[in-house]
Order: sequence, then structure tokens, then C-alpha cells
Amino acid sequence: MKITVKKGLDLNIAGAATVPSDSGAVSLVAPRRIAIVPDDFVGLTPKLDVKEGDSVMIGSPLLHDKVNTSLKVVSPVCGTVTAVVRGLRRKIERVELVPDSGSAAVKFDTAGDVRTLLMESGLWAMMRQRPYDVVPDPSSDPRDIFVTAFDSAPLAPVLTFGMQNASAELDAGIKALAGLTRGKVYIGVRSQSDIPPVAGAEIVEVAGPHPAGNAGVQIAAIAPVNKGETVWTLDIVTLRKIGHLMINGSVDPGVIVALTGGEVETPHYVATVPGCDMESIIGAGLKSLKDAHHRRVISGNVLTGQNVGMEGFLRWPYRQVTVIPEGDDVDEFLGWANPGAGKMSVKRSFIGHFLSGKKFNPDARIKGGRRAMILSGEYDRVLPMDILGEYLVKAIIAKDIDKMEQLGIYEVAPEDFALPEYVDTSKLELQKIVREGLDYVRKELA
Repeated sequence: MKITVKKGLDLNIAGAATVPSDSGAVSLVAPRRIAIVPDDFVGLTPKLDVKEGDSVMIGSPLLHDKVNTSLKVVSPVCGTVTAVVRGLRRKIERVELVPDSGSAAVKFDTAGDVRTLLMESGLWAMMRQRPYDVVPDPSSDPRDIFVTAFDSAPLAPVLTFGMQNASAELDAGIKALAGLTRGKVYIGVRSQSDIPPVAGAEIVEVAGPHPAGNAGVQIAAIAPVNKGETVWTLDIVTLRKIGHLMINGSVDPGVIVALTGGEVETPHYVATVPGCDMESIIGAGLKSLKDAHHRRVISGNVLTGQNVGMEGFLRWPYRQVTVIPEGDDVDEFLGWANPGAGKMSVKRSFIGHFLSGKKFNPDARIKGGRRAMILSGEYDRVLPMDILGEYLVKAIIAKDIDKMEQLGIYEVAPEDFALPEYVDTSKLELQKIVREGLDYVRKELA
């Protein structure tokens, strides 16, 4: 099957990481600190399995879901729990650990039920379901399962890097997932992808600009989600981890991260673990440490990532760190309205719009003012889904569930509105609005 995405937008941003010649050329980063953030696992109501001072192994449970107690989030390292940080009303903000040099890992029984195995090992929490874009309900029966084998976001890493010899793990992962659905397991790839053949999966070649790599876009083109249906999504890296678990009975905690952005001296790939502290990942890799407080450190890409700062951590599900100028020290004539050639824009008012080959180093400023929503069709030019994005956003703001259902709320996730948020003249926080809308519908219809 082949799909061509015609709507979308690729941002020409400087600072892409060069893909190493082989996995052995990737530098290893040993984290000084680790943090697991429950908010990264939307739909999971966290309850602690550890306390400060506890020692853990790779695969030891840190948190479990309040309702489905078998659904757990596990430790990616051997080490000691140093802090459980709480917020308002004692909400668990994060669990911090200090790794040690050990490599002991929990052994799981692979002969039992696959659902239970995935939940106990923490890999279940790394998948998502549509509708609602949450951790899958353990009792759900997915119509299909969609695996994304590439990321089309700005400066995104190559997800298939290092998988040329992973045929056995990918096959084992597909075999495990195929037993959980009555339908098909699809893998969305770019043409001429270097992943090995995967038995039991239907390969879908996807062409076109971002957001071609989004699971929602691929689902909409292959088999859209209707009311009452459930599909699961995950990426190729998680699929490989599932296969590793099925073969070896242990969790593979490693992750390849791309350090990118115009403020990075030499963008490159590093090997570390989820939750690694940003200071360890970035090190002395910035162009200059003199103005470090005028930079934005993002866990993820510039469209959907989270501003974590140098004191933050690598958040799930991101396999990328982007560093760009903050823009709080910029003093220029006419401000954001100055039509300079160095400004990246989709508007024809700026010279940069016509410089298709130029690589830009944009800062984090909004460059405009928030105003009333304008129905101008801007969203439709970059949203390759059969939905009316502007009207759906209005229905979400109005909390009109009937309208939301009619306009496709079950098909979307916040990431699908990242590009519309970028081009939006009104500067609305569309991803936040969509997340609130999904949570509202889920709460009301549960």
C-alpha cells in the first residue's frame, strides 16, 4: 500500500543531526540523574510502588495505575530512588533516581498472557490508543494496530537507525501484537526504508511532508477511526522493545537520542535511557555557554516538544532534544514585523518565505499577538485529514460533544494540530485545546 500526503509543511530549520555510519559510532551518555514523569502517560492514574531510598533494578515498577494495578511504569536503570516530587494536592510530579553501575534486570515470564506481560514490563504504557490519545485501556479490543517507522517532525531522528539486524525482534514484536487485535498490524515507512522485512505486518509506504509521520495522518488515510472503534499506535522503537522482551524476558531500556538545533555546536546522536537529565545529554555541546540562559532546551521537536530547560529531563515519548534561541534578548527595529531575510515564515509578507533553500535558526518568540479566532482556512492547508479543523476547535472550546463527534474528535491527537498551531494567525494554543477536549469527552462518556 502506498500513501501520498499532499497537505503539510516541512520547516527548514538548521541543526539536523548527522546519522552515524553505524550504531557503534554513537556516543554513550551515562545519566547523572533520571526522572520519570507520570504526566507523560496520559490516561494512567499513578500510584507509587517505591519510596525515597529504595533500590531498584532495570524493569522494577516505580508506578502503577490506580484502576488497572497490573499496568506499570518501570525503572530504566539500576539505582536508588532519591526523591518523589509532589505538587498541588500531593500530585506526583516526578520520581527521581540516581543510577549506579549495575545492570541487574527483572526477568519476566514470557510464557504467560501477552497483555499482562506488556503491562507488567512497562511497555504497555508506551503505546497509545485512538480515540483520546491515551495509554490503551487493558480491556479494549483494538480494530487495528498502527506502527510508525519514521518521524517527519523538524530535525527528527531516524527511528530505524541501528535496526538492520533486528529482524528477529521485530518479527517477535509483530507476533505478540497480532495476537491482541482482530484486524491488521500496519507499519508506516518511507520509500526505500532500510528496515528489514517484517513477517505478519502490512507495510505502508508514506510520502509527503510533515505530518506524514504522525500516526493520526496514517490512520486517516488507511482506515479512519469511527465512533465505538479503538486502534492502538506505537513507534518502531517500541515494537523492537516488545520483541526484545518476548525473546529475552527482559526490558531493553536504551534509547537513541538526536541532539539537534541551531544552538548546538555539532548536532549528533547519543545513546542513553529515558528520563536522562539534560545536562548529561547536552554536556558542553552548545555553541557558547555565555548566553546559556537565553536558550530554550526542548525535550522533543520545536512543534510538539516540552520546554524543560537545562535542569530538566528527557520526557516520554521523545527521542530528540532541540536547543534554539529563547528570543528574550532580541532588540530589533519593528520587532517581529521586521521583514528580514532571516525570519522563517509561511506568510508571503516576509522575504524568508521565498528562500526555500535557506536553513533558519528561529527563536521561541510567538511573533504576533493572541486575538479572536479567524476562520481563514489556514488549518486546512497543513492538516491532511478529512476534518474541518477550525470548526472542531470551536466545538471543543464550546464543549459541544455532539459537534465534536460529528467533526472527528475521535480521530485526532494534539500532535495533529501542531502545524495548524504554528501557522495560526490567532496564536491559539491548539494542542492544549485539543488535549482538553479529548479529556473532557473521555470524562463525560466514560
